[in-house]
Amino acid sequence: MLQFLIRRLTGAVVIMFLIGAFTFFLFYTVPQDFAALSCGKNCSPQNLAVIRENLGLDKPLPTQFWEFMSGIVAGRDFPQGHCSAPCLGISFESGEFVWDSIIDRFPLTLSLTVGGLVIFLILGLGSGLLAAWKRGTVVDKIVSGTSIVLSSFQIYLLGPIVLGLLVYSTGIMDFPKEHSFTEEPGAWFLGLLIPWVVMATIFTAQYTRMSRSTMIEQLQEEHVRTARAKGMKQSYVFFRYAWRGSLIPIVTILGMDLSALLSGAVVTEFTFDLAGIGRLAVDSSLTKDLPVTMGVMLFGAFFILLLNILVDLAYAYIDPRVRLS
Repeated sequence: MLQFLIRRLTGAVVIMFLIGAFTFFLFYTVPQDFAALSCGKNCSPQNLAVIRENLGLDKPLPTQFWEFMSGIVAGRDFPQGHCSAPCLGISFESGEFVWDSIIDRFPLTLSLTVGGLVIFLILGLGSGLLAAWKRGTVVDKIVSGTSIVLSSFQIYLLGPIVLGLLVYSTGIMDFPKEHSFTEEPGAWFLGLLIPWVVMATIFTAQYTRMSRSTMIEQLQEEHVRTARAKGMKQSYVFFRYAWRGSLIPIVTILGMDLSALLSGAVVTEFTFDLAGIGRLAVDSSLTKDLPVTMGVMLFGAFFILLLNILVDLAYAYIDPRVRLS
């Protein structure tokens, strides 16, 4: 297991380097004067030269690449000050360090992800297991039918409907807003409750169908039928043998969904006007703020690789056969 983990970590480092190199040369070979974009319309040649020097754009492209990659590991020095590792450069638009901008937005994205995750895992897995347990009954049909209906909704459609009902029409709840979890936990919970519920509704339908189908498939496996033949209780066989085996595909999809959400829940943040990493990525793309766009891409790639490694480790914990192989 240790050798496997070392191989995966080594491979992740290599992939991160390749992604960093690809994004750098992809963006910096674009025929565009980024110093002029940062300077604005009425920019004098003197100010343009100062901005180009401050951003490091006056240096050869290989030198810029080396400073960018080494800055991620060891930090960089700019005329504005020292950028501590991991340094992803300076924003063309705001002049702030990219890493600081990402970290400022990350707590909101993390709150959205964790809150929605708790809700849709409890509801999705619970509903799917209930439908599999009551397969062929009225309960199964109701749960399956509801999941099909909910899966047809999208956040950008369901979000405004919920806002119209709970915020604008009745005033039962306030418009979603970010609050500090440590300073105002109650306001933090209520401020993100609507985005959590809306986001969880979409994911709950997906995990309900998936957990039901994988659970029914596991109930047909030979080791489950053998356990039943030995006279074990139905509930014990259901949770001890079948449920554990059904987690493999669920964990796979969960890893991909989590990496996408942690990289920025773009639609959710725009629907509820929340300033998370997804909003930062879109805004930086619209303003051609390439250092921020590159930083968000590398940040998202890091979570994708990290969660892929965690999913592989979870496989070994869930299924001993994977551990032996």
